[in-house]
Formats: sequence, structure tokens, C-alpha cells
Amino acid sequence: MFPTTARGAHTARQAAERWLAAHRGRPEPEPTDDDMATASLLIAELTANAALYGRVQGRNARLALTLTPTTLRIEVTDARGERLPVPTLSTGTEADGESGRGLLLVASLADAWGCESYPPGGKTVWAECARRAAVRTCPGPPSGPGTTSASR
Repeated sequence: MFPTTARGAHTARQAAERWLAAHRGRPEPEPTDDDMATASLLIAELTANAALYGRVQGRNARLALTLTPTTLRIEVTDARGERLPVPTLSTGTEADGESGRGLLLVASLADAWGCESYPPGGKTVWAECARRAAVRTCPGPPSGPGTTSASR
């Protein structure tokens, strides 16, 4: 669970990066690891979107990671089920602006992504990435503040 704030999203991303690095046999993420870079960007976009568009006062969002030998699934659940994600360039977005393209980035980086309702009124936005490097399967939760893990 993480607070639906920019700081909460940042903390969740950092904890998820450490968890992924540990389960790939590394103490810290490596800057030359393309899989980790892709995962980090997807986690950052999905958690930032939950903080920006899924915020309900007094409610947290949930980040869940499922890592298998072939796939990483990232799920972010928030309390705003009526605000569904749409990967389009915002009408108010400038061509060289710094925001408004998050879901376009998710759509281009993920092998699959989507959105499911999460009763009673929330939603889960998910993204999946095929693993291109060897991983160790780990059913345990990420450690550190701001994240939880769910196995499927």
C-alpha cells in the first residue's frame, strides 16, 4: 500500500526496484539492465497515475508485483474506478511538454497492459513485460515501505 501522493508513488517505485533487484540476485538495480529500466518506468508511470488520478482522501493505492521466470506483472490499484485510463495525448499537452504521455509510454513499453474493475469502486491498471534476462522466481512480498505483492 502507498499513499496517493507523489512521495508515496516515489517510495513505492524505489521499494519495488529494490525487491526486483534482490529477486534477480543483485543488491541494487543496475543502470545497464534494460529489463529493470523498463520495469522501473512502468512502475513509475502507473504509481504516478494512481497518485494523480486515483486519489481519494483517506484511501491508499496498492502496488503488486508478480515475477515468474518469463513475465513481470505490475498492478496498481486505486479507489477511482470511474476514472479509467485512456492512452491518448491530452488536448492541453504541448508537443514538447513534460506530461500527458504516461499511458502512451506504458502502451509502448509493456508487452500487454489493461484495466480491470476492483470492487467495490476502484480499478486495477496492470502491465506485463516478458523477461529477457534470467530471473529467480520468488513468491515473497517486496520489502520496504510502500509496496505489497500478490501472487497469482
